[in-house]
Amino acid sequence: MIAKITRGGDTGKLIAYLYGPGRANEHTDPHLVASWDGFAPDPGRTNSTTATAARKQLVNALDLRVNQAGQRAHRRHVWHCSIRAAPQDRLLTDAEWADIARRVVAATGIAPEGDPDGCRWVAVRHADDHIHIAATTVRGDLRPARHWNDYLTADRELSRVEIDYALRRVPRGDRTAASRPTRAEREKANRAGRTGTARERLRTLIRTAVAAASSPEEFLALLAHTSDVLVELHRLPSGDIRGYKAALRGDTNAAGQPVWYAGSTLAEDLSWPRIRQRLPAASFPAPASWHSTADAVEGIPHHLHHGPDPAAQAHINALGETLDLLPLLAPPILRAQLRSAAAAFERATRSRIRAHHDHARSLRTTIRALLRQPPPPPGDATFAVIVDALVLAVIAAHHWHRSRQHDQQAAAAHQALIHLQAAYRQATEALPLGAAHHPWPQADTHTRHLHHLRRTLPAHTQQISDDPAFPHLSAALSAAEAAGHELDHLLRQATHQRPLDNAHAPARLLTWRIQRLTAYATSTRPHPTAAPRQTRRRR
Repeated sequence: MIAKITRGGDTGKLIAYLYGPGRANEHTDPHLVASWDGFAPDPGRTNSTTATAARKQLVNALDLRVNQAGQRAHRRHVWHCSIRAAPQDRLLTDAEWADIARRVVAATGIAPEGDPDGCRWVAVRHADDHIHIAATTVRGDLRPARHWNDYLTADRELSRVEIDYALRRVPRGDRTAASRPTRAEREKANRAGRTGTARERLRTLIRTAVAAASSPEEFLALLAHTSDVLVELHRLPSGDIRGYKAALRGDTNAAGQPVWYAGSTLAEDLSWPRIRQRLPAASFPAPASWHSTADAVEGIPHHLHHGPDPAAQAHINALGETLDLLPLLAPPILRAQLRSAAAAFERATRSRIRAHHDHARSLRTTIRALLRQPPPPPGDATFAVIVDALVLAVIAAHHWHRSRQHDQQAAAAHQALIHLQAAYRQATEALPLGAAHHPWPQADTHTRHLHHLRRTLPAHTQQISDDPAFPHLSAALSAAEAAGHELDHLLRQATHQRPLDNAHAPARLLTWRIQRLTAYATSTRPHPTAAPRQTRRRR
């Protein structure tokens, strides 16, 4: 159940809309379900000859105190709150809607419970799934109503209503979400045949530029060289940059001028001061390798589970930057899902917890360094490894937000996870298993490896042995065993943080995980003649 609150200055216009046919004749049976005293006239339940007089009578009753206050009344004295149930909710009765309306006007300060001087208000229902509350914000003592933060207080009360009425729990926001496109922007995009609005497209391009830049100056240079973007800077008298605005090339108003957006109107964290806070922390040198990036991403769950909240929020921001950049580097087959994951996770990067960006500088600089590295060769497992690590990190971010009642952020992380898992399947299905480099195991070796699987992964042994890729897994286990690895320990490592519950091809998945773990152990030996290291434990 969600609320939308607006202010206006014409009571009659609002009442005419509430009792009218609607913009698309969608209003059916408009009628009053509650009012400030229970005796307000109801134009919807009168015949057509008296409806106009009843509307005028209702408007006059609502405006009584506004007229008495005269010049002291606020110019925008009309308070309008629409409350909509979720599509999955049951049909509420008029009496239930009346109770909900009384709770909302009391919680917001429009008409506090037990206050004889509360504002005058009515609740009108003209559809099954929502009501409208219309109020005038002049109290009986002719003072203005105290309804600051009314959206938040209404939202909190509706959260309690959902519990009391056993309705669907709607994810709650904390006013850190990016500005939504307006209806006019959406219609303009539809007329132009674009799937997203100019606002959404600009936000994506600017976030990508922030993720790729290592300084504020580089961010502006990247943005200026982005073909689809126009940029203008605002400067102080001293010549220092005060802010910037951007427009999508080809997006114009009726006069043919570009439609400009300040960074702060696209999203709070895209304002110039916030960008300057983030980027200096990324100006440190970092090792540039795909495996170091995978290691850095794999460390995110540890930071979220054990670090203070400002540090954890910084790592979530860095995770968002990783997702923003990865489509630029990924094989074409993965780009669509990775872009969708980045777009969904964008909401999860902002909360009321202010990030201390220095805590995540290593991860952020490692990611940026990849832009200057050649891509992995075709058939390399690097992207599968990184997407695997990203899945774990996004799961950890989802749990972190959910444990702090960040409902919208948790929902965004869950949506990003769906796209990442799809990319993960695409990446692993395209991997060559590489068993040709090792002798093909004999039947008794298969049997011995099945024995290890039953001991370490009893719930998945049958599924793994039925997978056509099981001989490749057996070959990888033989190679690992020859290199000195203990198989039970290696199998536990391969499934420690990523169980096989949802794996479509578990033997194939285990094969490349084991190949990666054994390759890592070999590459980190202190000396070629040293004894083989035990495979590292994942953090």
